[in-house]
Amino acid sequence: MKWLVVVLVLAGCASTKLSYYTLAFVAGAPQRSLPLAIEVRRVGLAGYLDRPEIVRSPSSYRLQVSEGERWAEPLGRMLERVFAEDLVQRLPGASVFAESGGISSEADRVIELDIQRLDADEVGNVVLVAQLAVRREARGRPVAKILRLTAPAMPGLPMAAVVSLLVGQVADAAAGMVAG
Repeated sequence: MKWLVVVLVLAGCASTKLSYYTLAFVAGAPQRSLPLAIEVRRVGLAGYLDRPEIVRSPSSYRLQVSEGERWAEPLGRMLERVFAEDLVQRLPGASVFAESGGISSEADRVIELDIQRLDADEVGNVVLVAQLAVRREARGRPVAKILRLTAPAMPGLPMAAVVSLLVGQVADAAAGMVAG
């Protein structure tokens, strides 16, 4: 009898269907840019986000980790990849490469991004809080800003799509800092 209970419990655990999500490129307004080499550094990520599960924040002090929704790749690497792709479109005169990628070069500009919050709040809005810095040279003094972005969750649209829109807004800010 005990074995039957164990088998039923394990079968119940195995029946959870997992859905995998990825972020995607979002087009923005191209900026005039010089033919610069731009390095996107590894994206910093708050520790609570460094997991395969998608995180929501249904209250100010409580996190909800999704049982059946996962990121398709490590979130920090995915953010870096999509952010760099967004920048390529926004800075058509520049060469953009990611620090963790297979290509390296002497950079004219270095972009650093630290994600401090990225989750859905108690009313379903997706909130992104990040520090963004652009350096004119690898060891130069950065021009930095804090971004607080919010987008409403849209019925039928996965949270990953809304996060992609917010990453596009971060890329808009970074492109403006590089071009300006």
